[in-house]
Amino acid sequence: MLKKYIVSQNDKGSRLDKYLKSYNDDISRAFITNLINEEKILVNGKPTKASYSVCEGDVVDVLETGPKEIEVKAQNLNLNIVYEDDDVLVVDKPSGMVVHPAAGNLENTLVNGLLYEVDDLQGIKGEVRPGIVHRIDKNTSGLLMVAKNDLAVKNLEEQLKAHTVTRLYIGLVGGIISEERGRIDAPIGRDPEDRKKMAVVKDGKPAITNFKVIERYKKFTLCEFKLETGRTHQIRVHMKYIGHPLVGDPEYGSKKLVSETGQYLHAAVLGFVHPRTGEYMEFRSELPEYFTNYLNTLEK
Repeated sequence: MLKKYIVSQNDKGSRLDKYLKSYNDDISRAFITNLINEEKILVNGKPTKASYSVCEGDVVDVLETGPKEIEVKAQNLNLNIVYEDDDVLVVDKPSGMVVHPAAGNLENTLVNGLLYEVDDLQGIKGEVRPGIVHRIDKNTSGLLMVAKNDLAVKNLEEQLKAHTVTRLYIGLVGGIISEERGRIDAPIGRDPEDRKKMAVVKDGKPAITNFKVIERYKKFTLCEFKLETGRTHQIRVHMKYIGHPLVGDPEYGSKKLVSETGQYLHAAVLGFVHPRTGEYMEFRSELPEYFTNYLNTLEK
């Protein structure tokens, strides 16, 4: 058995294939349907149909996962690698680049570029996500750490689980935040009204975001965010929740402020303990040019 899911109250009533697709962005719904038809997905220990409506408390066992047909090729994408040794590397990802391939998007991802830059990375943590221990959204720019061997994968994942990795983001949000700093402690899970999005939900996973005001503009606020947890879309969801969505965010922001670059959010600082030497390492990345240019147009 590779994966087990227990259906929450928010998920009840969803078709089985849609329910599983909402938790597996890397594989297609058609692939899930094939697994169901081959009785490799069981509900409460029994095979069922893709159209089955899941109930709260149902136990869904997935006996096989992964789109075996995906072959990820190496591409020279001129990645900005800011640090590299035999165990880890740190890359400064541009906005607009997806981190890893998925069905329908097999090229021009960070992983494609990493396979070109790094020898023997294929197979480290799987074919589709070699070396990837954490992610940042497609339209979020900035620093990402990558493991180059199994020892580094295990160590870095343990640091992430223990919340000891330093992750500071710079983001521009709508409206004026009156407080100098704040702490948002609100659980995040799938949005019951739109399974492609995340939201603050009662039975979600714990999520904590700390923010500090850097600069106030006439209609916006520039903030620094420090993550204590790493949930999907965490900063974007939390800032929407408190009424200050990220400027330019096509999913959680104002439709009047959607930007071609996506949300103005940048992973500016990344710090972790080296998995082999035990030395603490910290890296910083300047805001991309489109971000600073936009700030320069705003009235303080």
